[in-house]
Amino acid sequence: MYLTTDATVRDILIVEDSAFEQRMLVDLLSDMPYRVSVAGDGDEGYRLAQARRPDLILLDVRMPDMDGYACCRLLKANPATRDIPVIFVSGTESVEDRVLGLSIGGVDFVSKPFTPAELAARIHVHLNLMRRPAPPATEDAPADPDAVTVRAAMRLIGDNLADLPRLSEIARGVGTYREKLSALFREQTGKTVFAFIREERIARGMRLLRETDFDVQHIARLVGFRSAANFATAFRSRTGMTPSAYRGGPSGLPDN
Repeated sequence: MYLTTDATVRDILIVEDSAFEQRMLVDLLSDMPYRVSVAGDGDEGYRLAQARRPDLILLDVRMPDMDGYACCRLLKANPATRDIPVIFVSGTESVEDRVLGLSIGGVDFVSKPFTPAELAARIHVHLNLMRRPAPPATEDAPADPDAVTVRAAMRLIGDNLADLPRLSEIARGVGTYREKLSALFREQTGKTVFAFIREERIARGMRLLRETDFDVQHIARLVGFRSAANFATAFRSRTGMTPSAYRGGPSGLPDN
């Protein structure tokens, strides 16, 4: 049996749409010093995580409406839940899916069917690694759900500038729909999603020009432009100088 290194009873939230899988996970954890709660989909899981502040979340990926990735993005965009360790438990064995789960904030990814002893060991490890500080008083108040959605969308956009999904897919990736996300962006930022994307691409390009020696063509592709010429046109419109001149130094003039 795996026990935590202290006598504290830990709270674990299971987010899983299959009743059979729910029962299997509950049965596995019932012999351990954990309090277990269960949610049937990503939306319920996100709301329950805010209410209960569990010590760890076991999160399925493939669920209707809000999938596990969207749920995790919202959890990590919310100051009240961002430090809770998330272990994805999924039937997928795709390397891309596993990398995505880890890149958006999961601490681990366990494929089904799993060995109960292995999952128990992984839970044990992450609970003992976790040293979650008490949130400051400013985080005690419930987070603005609209602000959380927009922050999650901003991170999704920033992580995918080179090959940006359609707006409807971005919205689905944070548990909402195209029209609502567009309205939330205007309310929260005063700009459209597409205006934010344009600014983010130029800002990322500026940082890459400053901090790397990548050529302009490569930087253009990394930030989502089809060609160096398109990038240069957009960059000059925004900054008043070409990418090469910007890279030249504080004066904006190329080095000799």
